[in-house]
Amino acid sequence: MIALSPGLKVVVAAQPVDFRKGVHGLVALVASALKDDPYCGNVFIFRSKRMDRLKLVVWDGTGIILATKWLEDGRFTWPPIRDGAVQLSPAQFALLIDGLDWTKTAVRAVRRPSRVG
Repeated sequence: MIALSPGLKVVVAAQPVDFRKGVHGLVALVASALKDDPYCGNVFIFRSKRMDRLKLVVWDGTGIILATKWLEDGRFTWPPIRDGAVQLSPAQFALLIDGLDWTKTAVRAVRRPSRVG
């Protein structure tokens, strides 16, 4: 299970990937193309060329989880295709997984309260 905690880092690869890749191929892409540690606990999302499918990989502390989702109708909203990645907030991640347009949300910075006492 992926807990949508405020500190969750969600990384979307901007380039579509070959969806024949399995967990080992995607973990290698995290390390090589995204220049990140696949075992850090972040969620890494990969998109298909068809835009109606996604795969995600995440280390849960005991192993790598590989999940695939495809929409029966419609397409996911993706960032423009380019090199690199886009970081999403946990709320944007939830919208993306539901097939909704996550780009319509704004991430607000919340100032931490000062210590009292």
